Amino acid sequence: MAQFLPVAIESVLAQDYAQIEYIVIDGESTDGTIEILKRYCGRLQYLSEKDLGPADAIHKGFCKAKGEILAWLNADDSYEPGAVRAAAEYLTAHPQTDVLYGDGWWIAKDGQAIQRYPTLPFDARALARDCFICQPAAFIRSSAYHKCKIDRELKLSFDYDLWIRMSKEGRCFVYLPRHLANTRMHQDSLTLGKRREVFQASMELLRRHYGYVPFSWVFGYAALRIDGRDQFFEPLRPSLWKYLISLPLGVFLNRSRPLRFFREWLSAPWKALLR
Repeated sequence: MAQFLPVAIESVLAQDYAQIEYIVIDGESTDGTIEILKRYCGRLQYLSEKDLGPADAIHKGFCKAKGEILAWLNADDSYEPGAVRAAAEYLTAHPQTDVLYGDGWWIAKDGQAIQRYPTLPFDARALARDCFICQPAAFIRSSAYHKCKIDRELKLSFDYDLWIRMSKEGRCFVYLPRHLANTRMHQDSLTLGKRREVFQASMELLRRHYGYVPFSWVFGYAALRIDGRDQFFEPLRPSLWKYLISLPLGVFLNRSRPLRFFREWLSAPWKALLR
């Protein structure tokens, strides 16, 4: 991710909020990352050592941080001007809020905007269907994080898992309708580069936390296995065959609630699926 790192760094250093402790955690990258970080000596601190993966690196950074508000930015993402100030001022004025999240935009490899991330006002029940929180646009109160830490063992979907567990603990989430961050979509990102594994990890955490994998996830995964389309740059193409395959797959994944899945499968939008 070294090619994107300077944009991420500059988006933090350009923030108009002075009290930022900027820590970069690196897993012994060999792509030129360390050379880039050295150019910013004195403006950030960094640690480069082996770790268990991204979730472990995030936790290391949060444990080193001294601030009352925590946030993490991936090397290929970026903040919008004023994002940190907006989050800090809101959280300071509303001490009951544990997690504040704003709007985000998906951007292309060259930084051009693609479309708005499908963010929604917070609804704990909706987390059982999809991750509607744009991670780079989320800010977490430190006291709340340290009572519900990120699962360092997870390699994928660890942010989704964290939101679900914090929600189940009754943490207060608030949506701020303001563009705070950008998440870059490209074939080397975890989201697209490991598309099948992301589906599997997300479905597993839904089954673990809620005991049920919704039809939309099962159908999307069945389609991915059949045609290999990433369902972002290459939109999902519904078909009768994919719909039929999703039934035994969904029943298997929801073997403790097969009738619930069967009813959801029957109520799927037929016209869209049969074209």
